[in-house]
Amino acid sequence: MKEKKDKKISPKQVAAMVCIVLLVGMYVATLIVALLDFPGSDRLFQACLVATIGLPILLWIYIWLYQKVKEKKDGQQ
Repeated sequence: MKEKKDKKISPKQVAAMVCIVLLVGMYVATLIVALLDFPGSDRLFQACLVATIGLPILLWIYIWLYQKVKEKKDGQQ
């Protein structure tokens, strides 16, 4: 029989899951804001669109920095 290995969730996977949840929330918020008309909805709509673009970029930067820090830490030991 094959042994089950303990699967550990890496910080990169956690960050990706959080980003996915935030993006889905932003898409829903963008849709709701686009359909409703209330004072300030145009600014909220713009913020949702900026966050839709910005979150994946920030996630990529986080993952890149995490790899660099981990490589540096592993190289010193």
